[in-house]
Amino acid sequence: MTTAYELSHLRTLEAEAVHVFREVAATFERPVLLFSGGKDSVVMLHVAARAFWPAPLPFPVLHVDTGHNFDEVIEFRDRVVDRLGVRLLVASVQDDIDAGRSVEETGPGASRNRLQTATLLRAISEHSFDALFGGARRDEEKARAKERVFSFRDRFGQWDPRNQRPELWNIYNGRCRKNEHIRVFPLSNWTELDVWEYILAEGIELPPLYYAHRRPVVQRDGMLLAQTRHLTLLDGEEPYEARVRFRTVGDATCTGCVESAATTPADVVAEVAATRVTERGATRADDRISEAGMEDRKREGYF
Repeated sequence: MTTAYELSHLRTLEAEAVHVFREVAATFERPVLLFSGGKDSVVMLHVAARAFWPAPLPFPVLHVDTGHNFDEVIEFRDRVVDRLGVRLLVASVQDDIDAGRSVEETGPGASRNRLQTATLLRAISEHSFDALFGGARRDEEKARAKERVFSFRDRFGQWDPRNQRPELWNIYNGRCRKNEHIRVFPLSNWTELDVWEYILAEGIELPPLYYAHRRPVVQRDGMLLAQTRHLTLLDGEEPYEARVRFRTVGDATCTGCVESAATTPADVVAEVAATRVTERGATRADDRISEAGMEDRKREGYF
């Protein structure tokens, strides 16, 4: 006699991601997990740890550090990798600027976000990574919706959305030659709401920035930017205090926040369920460069 049972929606997504992690570990020689301390990378690391428990993770984690991060996120990143006993690699954008490999933007709205591409490609080359886990989801942005779970990159780290490998019946093709690699997205089929419901169900800790708190902010280009040591105020900008939280966390110079009263994961689930704007569309200034801004950067090697 057999007992039929049906996995919940979240457990189905988790099982799919676990399968992807194990498939990569069995297929590739030098995988790495990109970990910024943001909610998607935190969930990805949590699922990865579950995929290989009780053994340790069979790959390190990599943070591409712009040098303009929120202090709370860096503190959280270091605490999490120390607790899990994971090997952390840091690729610094500042190192590339100092070496003359990258040129820092200047003027109003300048950001190091785009400079991450050169730093990421350098890290891939230096460590000979052949697979990189990223926390991107298809609901975030239309260019990311074009990605496969296994997304091929050529020897220049470039992506061609018109030349991707089919993934029928969740069969993934990880074949690549020397200096080529695969970007892997275990959370491809998750939504922002799925991520938050999973955080609530699993009791996953996040940086405090994700919950409502009072802090000085400024209005710029229809967004609220937190006043930090990395943000240069423009003429006429007057900081004021507001109760806000962050839906996504990136470079402090271009990541906006939203006014909110959500102080717990349950509060955030209710808030996200009611919103109709993606987190990147609402709070990432770097995604507003052009209609195809993200796709252009992804073709260059950005995640």
